[in-house]
Amino acid sequence: MVEVTKTIDLATIFAAHERIRPHIHRTPVLTSERLHKSSGASLFFKCENFQKVGAFKARGATNAVFALDDATARRGVATHSSGNHGAAVARAARLRGVPAHIVMPSNSAKVKIRAIEGYGAQVVFCEPTENAREVTCAEVINKTGATLIHSFENEHVIAGQGTAAVELLEDVPELDVIICPVGGGGLLSGTAIAAKSMRPQIKVIAVEPENADDAAQSFRAGRLIRTEKKFTIADGLRTNVGTPNFAIIQRYVDDIVTVSEEAIIMAMRTIWETTKIIIEPSAAVPYAAITEDKIDIGGKRVGIILTGGNVDLDKLPWMGIRDQKSEDGVGS
Repeated sequence: MVEVTKTIDLATIFAAHERIRPHIHRTPVLTSERLHKSSGASLFFKCENFQKVGAFKARGATNAVFALDDATARRGVATHSSGNHGAAVARAARLRGVPAHIVMPSNSAKVKIRAIEGYGAQVVFCEPTENAREVTCAEVINKTGATLIHSFENEHVIAGQGTAAVELLEDVPELDVIICPVGGGGLLSGTAIAAKSMRPQIKVIAVEPENADDAAQSFRAGRLIRTEKKFTIADGLRTNVGTPNFAIIQRYVDDIVTVSEEAIIMAMRTIWETTKIIIEPSAAVPYAAITEDKIDIGGKRVGIILTGGNVDLDKLPWMGIRDQKSEDGVGS
């Protein structure tokens, strides 16, 4: 289901930024002295958990929906999503005044289902497999004439996601490293193009759960490897990396590392306790790589994209775990 048809460059990302600027937040960059000291580096957190729909996905989806010509847009838009992208497409469609159809796995987080329904989209549930998502979405498109807004294999989505890195580098120009999670690869693709174009010497590093490590395996092998995903608390990263995204990753990304489930949970808790902000498990994955010493950042200036903050507060991952304490303590 590949939609990318042309080269995405910095000019494309700048154009996306202009298109979506009225409809998104320019999110803040936060720091913590305690996290600086514990990591031995200067950490700059780009807080996309404060973004519209609570995640960076608002950027790509808004760009893609508003890039459609009027006749196409009137027929509506559709996508399949475990949550954040679906909410972002639903919101963008509402802003443009067009129908939205969102296919969701039956095990999607309730908070994300409610968000999508709240934007007025029609939700269609399917079995929690990648194949079921794609087949159901194709059926919806066939019935409605809607346009697919794929969550990562779409040039406008990739360009929109890259705008987060543009803002980060405008606010903190002298970064040595930029780290973000990787699932399908939309954010990583846009981030890598933007970062390497604005600051060629920067290192772009992606992180994914050990239980969903297809991107890391593919990166090491130099070819796409599809894997059957095990459970990971980072539900937004369960997707296999896209074909066009992998081509971009091969060209621009310096490394992909993996982290354990335990590290993701503790990283999430540490950021909650230390910075006093809410992030979802997928957003904690980059910081987990720092706590597990998977990335050499000593003495460097490191940008970290906190991708979202949509959490089911009835199912916090550390609930019921006794005597677990954040290594970094409380308070910044």
